[in-house]
Amino acid sequence: MSENLLHVAIIIGSTREGRFGPTVADWFTGQAAQRSDISFDVIDLEDASLPSIMGTSTAHGLGDVTGRLDAAEAFVVVTPEYNHSYPASLKNLIDWHFTQWQAKPVGFVSYGGLAGGLRAVEHLRPVFAELHAVTIRDTVSFHNPWSQFDEDGRHQDSTAADAAAKNMLDQLAWWGHALRDAKAVRPYAA
Repeated sequence: MSENLLHVAIIIGSTREGRFGPTVADWFTGQAAQRSDISFDVIDLEDASLPSIMGTSTAHGLGDVTGRLDAAEAFVVVTPEYNHSYPASLKNLIDWHFTQWQAKPVGFVSYGGLAGGLRAVEHLRPVFAELHAVTIRDTVSFHNPWSQFDEDGRHQDSTAADAAAKNMLDQLAWWGHALRDAKAVRPYAA
């Protein structure tokens, strides 16, 4: 990985059976792959096997995911909206970690019914603020996305979504580089 590239972890937050998250995440990683200023790692919480309760094997269960979050310099959370908020699997990931989020930017790609997952994003913002992360104001949001993607997962009319993804990634990269440079000069004090 080049030192100039910003390393971004793209987190798929839903683990429900029949989830739509991988479709949205695949589209988004296609957007991220077009950029020459970032590298990325997709963390699918379906594969993470995070512990649900604190126990003696907690550190062992977190090892791979924790290392990947440590390595990330920025994050993009792909989240659905469940009951006006975000999924328990995502809350579990967030709560098992602390320093991994500090002084790093977090962008959001949300999806859901009429609100497009935006209520989930609004619930995530204060959680990440408490963890000393910087959330990106502009998001990518898919309102009723199930009819927007074809059976191969391709967005059928992605002009607006492509523009939103570029704008959010531009802001994420700016914040990511600014925070990385600042931490190189002065360690972050939480």
